[in-house]
Amino acid sequence: MNIAANTVVSFHYVLREGDNGTEKKQVEDSRKGEPTLYLHGASNIIAGLERALEGKSIGDTLEVSLEPQDAYGLHNPKNVQRVPMKHLVLEGKGKARPRAGMLAQLNTSEGMRSVTIVKAGRHSAEVDTNHPLAGKTVHFDIEVVEVRQASEDEIAHGHAHGPGGHQH
Repeated sequence: MNIAANTVVSFHYVLREGDNGTEKKQVEDSRKGEPTLYLHGASNIIAGLERALEGKSIGDTLEVSLEPQDAYGLHNPKNVQRVPMKHLVLEGKGKARPRAGMLAQLNTSEGMRSVTIVKAGRHSAEVDTNHPLAGKTVHFDIEVVEVRQASEDEIAHGHAHGPGGHQH
């Protein structure tokens, strides 16, 4: 079966960042865990990757390089803002002082949001709410593990259900 709209796809990937001509830094490797599962055609993964997987089948491997606009978007300088320190929750650092480059959760009126600390002061921090890979060219090495027809529930819900059904 080929990957098309309303198929559930399972794949492993290695994600690297870096522009052409520069060494590509590895960011993630899904082979250390379970494959990624998504409903094709439902915009559940980045657009450029979904387009590259169209028509592929079980066992196919491919290398995909994506420019920022087809991956995690362009970096928007308006998404860098100063916030009070009391609204930040540091990720996995205990009581460590916030430093530039650290990831944190920002408590907003819409809930928690992932941010990168750009600059930390005593009472406030400058944070970047862009995706950490925004503005960067990314490269995926992909292996398609499984392709199957989506169930009516998956299509209705707009996402793939893992083993044991859905959890929402």
